[in-house]
Amino acid sequence: MNAQATLIMTTVDSEELAANIGTQLVQQKLAACVQEIRIMSRYRWEGEVKCDPEILLLVKTSTAAADDAMRLIRDNHPYELPEIIATPITAGLPAYLDWLAGEADGAAG
Repeated sequence: MNAQATLIMTTVDSEELAANIGTQLVQQKLAACVQEIRIMSRYRWEGEVKCDPEILLLVKTSTAAADDAMRLIRDNHPYELPEIIATPITAGLPAYLDWLAGEADGAAG
């Protein structure tokens, strides 16, 4: 099955940034839905183990709009090296996937 939908994940360090990126993605029709989940991230950065509160954004988009969505995230992200990863959505409720495709077609207006 060829994926026509993509899940993009990124983390940010503030509610304001989460709202800004999420709103831009939906307004520009680069995402159908963006969910925000508060998490703790433990990672190694520049030789040190860090643990910081972050907000995980789950961005549901069409495969066609995924590159533009990732570009918008990168262009609006303050981290030196932000986590921006994508995975294909290969199955789901057909009606939901149809809605997603219609809402995330990159044709804002």
